[in-house]
Amino acid sequence: MTEGVLSQEWEQSFDEIFDGAVDETNPPVKLFEKAYDGAVIATSYAEILLNQAIRRYGPDKPVGYPDTGYYLPVIRALSGEAVEKLGDLPPILNRMRNQIREELNFHNARLCGEAAAYSAEIIEALRYLDGARPHVEPWTGFLGDPVVRRYGILLVDWTIPGQAVIMGKGKSSEDVGKLVMDLQAKGFMIFLCNQAIEQAIEAGCKLGIDFIAFPIGNFTQVIHAVNYALRAGIAFGGIPPGERDNTRDYQRRRVRAFVLQLGEIDEVQVAAHFAAIFLGFPVITDQDLPEDEQIPNWYVSHPNYEDLLQVAMEIRGIKLKIVDIPIPITVGPAFEGEVIRKGDMRVEFGGSKTTAFELVESVSEDEIEDGKIEVVGPEIDETEEGSALPLGIMVKIFGRKMQEDFESVLERRIHYLINYGEGLWHMAQRDTIWMRISKDAAEKGFKIRDFGELLVAKFKDEFPSIVDRVQVTLITDAEKVEQELERAREFYSARDERLRGLTDESVEEFYSCILCQSFAPNHCCVVTPERLGLCGAVSWLDGKAAYEIDPSGPNRPIKKEGLIDEDKGIWESVNEYVYQNTNRMIEECSMYSFMDRPMTSCGCFECIMAIVPEANGVMITTREYGGDTPVGMTFSTLAGSVGGGVQTPGFMGHGRAYVLSRKFISADGGLARVVWMPKELKDSLGDELRQRAEEEGLGADFVEKIADETVGTSAEEILPFLEEKGHPAMSLEPLM
Repeated sequence: MTEGVLSQEWEQSFDEIFDGAVDETNPPVKLFEKAYDGAVIATSYAEILLNQAIRRYGPDKPVGYPDTGYYLPVIRALSGEAVEKLGDLPPILNRMRNQIREELNFHNARLCGEAAAYSAEIIEALRYLDGARPHVEPWTGFLGDPVVRRYGILLVDWTIPGQAVIMGKGKSSEDVGKLVMDLQAKGFMIFLCNQAIEQAIEAGCKLGIDFIAFPIGNFTQVIHAVNYALRAGIAFGGIPPGERDNTRDYQRRRVRAFVLQLGEIDEVQVAAHFAAIFLGFPVITDQDLPEDEQIPNWYVSHPNYEDLLQVAMEIRGIKLKIVDIPIPITVGPAFEGEVIRKGDMRVEFGGSKTTAFELVESVSEDEIEDGKIEVVGPEIDETEEGSALPLGIMVKIFGRKMQEDFESVLERRIHYLINYGEGLWHMAQRDTIWMRISKDAAEKGFKIRDFGELLVAKFKDEFPSIVDRVQVTLITDAEKVEQELERAREFYSARDERLRGLTDESVEEFYSCILCQSFAPNHCCVVTPERLGLCGAVSWLDGKAAYEIDPSGPNRPIKKEGLIDEDKGIWESVNEYVYQNTNRMIEECSMYSFMDRPMTSCGCFECIMAIVPEANGVMITTREYGGDTPVGMTFSTLAGSVGGGVQTPGFMGHGRAYVLSRKFISADGGLARVVWMPKELKDSLGDELRQRAEEEGLGADFVEKIADETVGTSAEEILPFLEEKGHPAMSLEPLM
């Protein structure tokens, strides 16, 4: 764990970290006076607005923010009070007013800060009465619990290194833009308030929820940075509401926030600054303050923008290992959720338009040239704008502690690492990938070769314990891509074969996969030995290996405990894990049914199954098949309604190999329910599908009883075929 200037021993009480911070012979009285005046102004303003609201609506009027289960989070976290109606607020506000004391010292200034925080929370909550949505884009206002859960764990486990709150107005838009982009490149969560928002937009910064840069508003909206951090503490730190000192201590130790105050400072802003200090967050301002208006390590003047962020990080105790990646775009988690639309695309790869795959291979030290990057085929500047190229990404890894089972884990990290690039977009895995480079990234000079630079640098940075050398070959020559794809599929098959000896009953735990939550925040895969991830690339062995490499990564063990329904595959422990990791949207899910509480679907699935009521069975379509299906929808149309982390009985995304699993919708009749699939899928599963049919007692000719597009693409067209062939689904119990 990295400790900094403000870090102390774990045994030290929270308020002891402030002891000795102020020179008692020359205290910053003017600063304390501003905090006092600001707290008086803030509480008075809150009182006026609250009294007006009570007169208009009455004390029983419900009050609260949208999309949260934490009531008014600042009050809930610090006092434990569950505010539900306007009449709950006057005694709370009065209590805060009573702690604003005229004696000017550091302790009382922090209490003034707490009073200001409560006041801002009340003022902001009143904006949302009657379900109002007071903010329009780009301003976000209050950020609901789904956003907290999407990024909160990354904040408190330091994947996101800290939270930067930018207030005021910078010296220029260029300065603010550079500051924001630097923060994004370092992976920070950013909250912007006041004129800094317009300055960042003018400078061309990418802001919004997907970029972890939240333009929250212009005044007391700064409280939304605080209530976000406090909810992260409750949700992921396990701090019960009302444990005031433990809450503050957790914030100081784990959230690692700081405030950057730009431009002139008024009394209310000073009170807000002391609200931050009250929680353990230092304030750094670009104003040239005299010594008697500063507090070392807590309220610091630093007018130089060149190293303003560096100073803030040093004060907050944040130390980053800076990776210099020689490419012309910014790289950081802030860009992970960026979507590149077709109109913004310079070139794309895969996605059913061309052949594209990725492969990570463990090699000996004699088979690798460290840092070598080679492009075989045309580069980006040799293609027309908007065109599609084939792509093979082949990564060789040598490491003295590298294991064969780690290959697929590192391979899946390609998804993350490429999405970290500004103007880059990556979907799916293995030989179903879909990638895009934006026009903006290309105009900045990004080339296909730069994928290699990115992967070499990040693999070494993120996996130093197992990765010693990296070599990358990027193939855009169509003939060469097809040749290497066959070899890559041999690797995929070998990995799948290692898994076949395992069963769900033979293991004590399953593994989660939340890799796709950057695109589907409410989705959580549960991977079992007999049910791989929806993308087709994450097996149970992959999850196990990934957890061994990175215990805080996207794959974590789920103990099989509290069996509820053996046939449907429902466990209490799995339900609890899924509930907590789907933004508390999915309360229960079954492993072996697609009709009753099925697992959610993301967007990276290889296949989609859907009920065909007329045939008492299911059809399966694939990403590669673009035609019509017996349910009247193409793959794309189905994906739009099934994907995104929703639970849709009768519809479900899944991997291609799942069709061969002994547990394939076993609670609903299993393989015998399949009445239609594209011919390409039937052919690719081939003998393995016939073998599974025989194992299920369906006969070797069962595959010939499954209709495909050569028979028909509507229920009416395939029903005579199914009846003629005597398909077993026609005589099974009704699905509906």
